[in-house]
Amino acid sequence: MKKIRKGDSVIVLTGRDKGKKGTVTDVLENKLVVEGVNVYKKSVKPNPNTGTTGGMIDKVMPIHVSNVALVDANGKPSKVGIKVDAGKKVRFLKTTGATLSA
Repeated sequence: MKKIRKGDSVIVLTGRDKGKKGTVTDVLENKLVVEGVNVYKKSVKPNPNTGTTGGMIDKVMPIHVSNVALVDANGKPSKVGIKVDAGKKVRFLKTTGATLSA
């Protein structure tokens, strides 16, 4: 069971985007793509076949899962635990003890 999933609200703990909050848009093997975090500029060549113009575009790059934490109700970072509740594994926040949706 993955501790951080698509749609979770996270905060960045380290790096140049430290303190930024965002929503997970994609989960790779051990990296996450977080909306508005780790954005880089990329040069794009014009391609007349597809109708794209050249220039600089913003590209959201993945960030390692160890550099982010889930945000609790107080807006602070929290570790995630897994416990068995009524025969099912559920995720919960270790700071508040609140269970997360499936």
